[in-house]
Amino acid sequence: MNQTELYNEKDILFQIAGGDQSAFRRLVYHYSRQLGPFLTKFTKSKEEVEEIIQDIFLQIWMTRETLPSIGKFRNFLFVIARNHALNVLRKHLREDKHRKQWKMECITSAQVQTIEEDPSGNATIIQDAITQLPPQQQKVWLASRQDGKKYREIAQENNISPETVKKYIQYANTSILDYLQRHKELLLAGSASFLALYNFF
Repeated sequence: MNQTELYNEKDILFQIAGGDQSAFRRLVYHYSRQLGPFLTKFTKSKEEVEEIIQDIFLQIWMTRETLPSIGKFRNFLFVIARNHALNVLRKHLREDKHRKQWKMECITSAQVQTIEEDPSGNATIIQDAITQLPPQQQKVWLASRQDGKKYREIAQENNISPETVKKYIQYANTSILDYLQRHKELLLAGSASFLALYNFF
């Protein structure tokens, strides 16, 4: 028998399938010590590792009737653990993406107005950045950021979907940021109000 397996494991799995909580605690105690080091390959957060382990064993308990039919329980367990860990990683990636999108969308009309009223000449830089946008992106971005219109209103006016409006604004924000970064030597000579916007990114 593999030393990493639980002694008399088949019998224990049958007991758990019948609702034996004591047998289940033995299983949890034995395998949670092995899952911890395995899961740290996916996340360095101790709290997250503990959460994943709890979720795994909760899932096993909820589907305990199927345990006797599992041939290699340890292999089965580690496949579940890997899938849970990958789901957590995918969730983090989605959250990071949403945070970046939110950050890009935070070039507000008020900030643009501050730049346009800045006598230092930085208004010209932001206007140049906007001018570089494709016509449809420029139109949508200005309608949102300068006119303060909602996505749905812009969509109706331009006969496009609100999701397309959102994408246009995201693309426009990325292009504007790229333009500002390429001209950062000019920004360094600008006012504090504009530098605050630049440093925001």
